Amino acid sequence: MAVIGLGYVGLPLAVEAAGAGFRVYGVDTSYERTGSLKKGESYVEDVKSSDIKRHQDSGKLSFFDSPSIVEKADAVIICVPTPLRKTGDPDISFITSAVESIKKYMHRDMLIVLESTTFPGTTEEVVKPLIESTGLKAGKDVFIAFSPERVDPGNPKFGTKNIPKIVGGTDALSGDAVETLYSRIFDKVLRVRDSRTAEMVKLLENAFRNVNIAFINEFCLICDRMGVDVWEVIEAAKTKPFGFMPFYPGPGIGGHCITTDPTYLTWKARAVGGDGSLTNLATQINRGMPAYVVTRVEKLLSGLKGKKLLLLGMAYKKDVSDARESPAIEVFRLFRQLGAAADYSDPYVPELRDPETKESFVSKTLSGDLVSSYDCAVLLTDHSGFDYKMIAESAKIIFDTRNAFKGAASDKIVRL
Repeated sequence: MAVIGLGYVGLPLAVEAAGAGFRVYGVDTSYERTGSLKKGESYVEDVKSSDIKRHQDSGKLSFFDSPSIVEKADAVIICVPTPLRKTGDPDISFITSAVESIKKYMHRDMLIVLESTTFPGTTEEVVKPLIESTGLKAGKDVFIAFSPERVDPGNPKFGTKNIPKIVGGTDALSGDAVETLYSRIFDKVLRVRDSRTAEMVKLLENAFRNVNIAFINEFCLICDRMGVDVWEVIEAAKTKPFGFMPFYPGPGIGGHCITTDPTYLTWKARAVGGDGSLTNLATQINRGMPAYVVTRVEKLLSGLKGKKLLLLGMAYKKDVSDARESPAIEVFRLFRQLGAAADYSDPYVPELRDPETKESFVSKTLSGDLVSSYDCAVLLTDHSGFDYKMIAESAKIIFDTRNAFKGAASDKIVRL
């Protein structure tokens, strides 16, 4: 088996497949990544370096810079990024490049599975024609399928192996092939009608989160105007044993999936004459939260120019190092643009480069003296490792966007 793309999705999958007894070839165009992996060093929190080394020593796992190794594989799993263009349109160039790079190494009876999140129809309308341009016919000579990744970095309960796996083929035989393969790697496999259905499953999951997070963020803004504690309202509503699922407000949405998947959905909806206005509105609300946080802090401090701010947490979620699309970065940028002297502290993100301004920053090491030297501490990511007691005792004032200081009896703690 060959896994193309060794990021947060591909590397855990490669390790699990090796653990299931498959001979796995991991392929990535990044020499930095493959260099680390060849030395048995993991750069993904959910993958232990010891597991990589163990599978390497057993001969089950090896890493390559060139896709030529694909000719030795019976199955190829594509796990490459699918970002948005500056125009907001889907960018599937990494998918097409990956398929183009392996075309000449394909052979009869090979299974090709796309795991990269994309718009419904990509596997059938884009990937399949590229593969069939080699003369190999899907469902006869080769088998083509889609399986949405469901990685949740930092989740101690659910990992790659025990999260139910959705699979769908471009035809019945392709569906059979991917179901058979994945049933040997994952604890539970659910086969759906076809690849288009499987693609839609992933978009539903993340559009659902996007819309509900937007609702609670909007609800938070309303509560603020009415002088009502939104966190107390949520805790009370949670006691209802049916018909309610708690979501929590925050400084915005981050990570690769929730920030991009709803846009893939609405882009495709427009392409087929649909609407998607609710999903679009939800995205707009969530994207407005960083500016709202900055406005609240500006009001709290009676202005930002010349104020010293310490931002706690840059990762997009707690206890991970992934800062992709993190709303904390936008908050950080806005504070600086408005004249504040802003620094950050994040044990998981020792160095940070603003993707927009290209400025680089280094995390501050927390101490009571450090925290007390700032006019305000702004909690953006509620990492478990933060010493909340020390921060609460040392800070002049705290703006808490995650309710991380819940229960702390202090007038200097202001919550979102």
